[in-house]
Amino acid sequence: MTLMTSDRTRFRFYKPKLTRNPRQVTVSLNTSQSPHTIDPNYLSFSIDISVLAGGLWWDGSQKSSKGLGTQKATPLDLQQSKFNKLVKNLGPAYLRIGGSEADKLHYFRAPPEQPDALVLSHAMWDALHLFCQRHQLALMFTFKYGLFRQSLHGHWQPDEIQALLKYSHDHQQKIAVCELGNELNAYWAFHGLSSQPLAKNLAKDYDRFIRTIRTHSPDSKIAGPGSAFWPRIGETIRPISNLTATFLASINEPLDIVDWHYYPFQSSRSPVKTRPATLKNLLSYKSFLDYEKYLSQLTRYRDRLQPQAQIWTGETGSAQCGGERHLSDRFASSFWWADQLGRGARLGQQVMVRQSLIGGDYALINKESMKPNPDYWLSWLWKKLMGETVFAVNSNDPEVLVYCHSAKKAGKCTLLIINMTPYPKRIQCQGFGVKKRRFEMTADSLTAKKIRINGSKPKFNAGKVKLKDFPTLSKLNLVSPYSINFWCFSI
Repeated sequence: MTLMTSDRTRFRFYKPKLTRNPRQVTVSLNTSQSPHTIDPNYLSFSIDISVLAGGLWWDGSQKSSKGLGTQKATPLDLQQSKFNKLVKNLGPAYLRIGGSEADKLHYFRAPPEQPDALVLSHAMWDALHLFCQRHQLALMFTFKYGLFRQSLHGHWQPDEIQALLKYSHDHQQKIAVCELGNELNAYWAFHGLSSQPLAKNLAKDYDRFIRTIRTHSPDSKIAGPGSAFWPRIGETIRPISNLTATFLASINEPLDIVDWHYYPFQSSRSPVKTRPATLKNLLSYKSFLDYEKYLSQLTRYRDRLQPQAQIWTGETGSAQCGGERHLSDRFASSFWWADQLGRGARLGQQVMVRQSLIGGDYALINKESMKPNPDYWLSWLWKKLMGETVFAVNSNDPEVLVYCHSAKKAGKCTLLIINMTPYPKRIQCQGFGVKKRRFEMTADSLTAKKIRINGSKPKFNAGKVKLKDFPTLSKLNLVSPYSINFWCFSI
């Protein structure tokens, strides 16, 4: 990325700074708080239906229109060899197929009056299930709500989705998780104020949807309502879109999953910017705190109204409206992603669905080059090193964020250390066992496309990459400026 003079001045603050006496940070294991577990597929990801089926998308778009990009995507080829090799290293996981155009999608054929409508063909649906089978991916699918007039709300009919469910049953195609509609509390933004469903009418439609799924796909779990929360303002307009609590209180059929959507920043394409995606914001730990605020709010709703349900973040990425170019696809984005993974697990979140696996500036994999972005490598390290049991840990430095999980092997744990400062830090660990190995993710600059693990650029060998491929770091207790670290201990 070429920077103008003003940009160079602005970025100068973020260069690493050397010091002879790094500040000591104490990280302690909190044994008074009981550990808890998360889903084995905690780190999961999505492919937007617009990318899969060839709808309106963000790549090449300079702005948004009714919550969508302005350029049509080429339908994604799920057979691409390089793509499959990259995905193989991230399984097992849930794969969510959703997005704004899920509510405009037609299954298998376009209606006569809309010959140019977005269609999910038999070939696309079959290829999707084969893709999931290859990579140990459990499918989460957003079914069509598609009611854009208030007179229709509360009268949703299941006819169209029944055909898709019947086809899937006849072909032994499993749908692990079903949800109705995409960000139903944000219909006012996508489709106009007159299209926004009221919570009680939406609950009636969801009850019908749940009964339909229970009849035709009884092994599937049900997630809802997938409400969108914005940084600083939550569910936004009261009482129009602030519907989650009333919906959860009004629904009669029990949910398996209460899920929500959250982006901590907005890209330059977004018409509303409560926290714009800038380098300064991406590197401020205070920007991460709204996630905890809204998740805690949602947890209270769940505990009171749907106590049997898990909580999932059903969609999240660094910046709304496709991500921010030169930031969401760069090393700077990895600090947010590392923190939200750790923070969500610590707060009892069971699954985190990243938007997106491919497509947009916030993708883990660049759709054009088929090369992994920095967040791909962070996700890979998490998958390799962070287990399902979550321990409580504390740091006495607010800009050194820490999280701890069991490791993949019994008798071990992994400490995640995120240094959000331009200074090296000396970490003093209390209550941990013997430190065995450590892996440090750094880059030549915060806006670099490529990262280093233990000083070495990750490379694939016959489509595989292994932890043992990277140099062994000394067991010193230092972390580098602007670095993401995984320290492995024997308990």
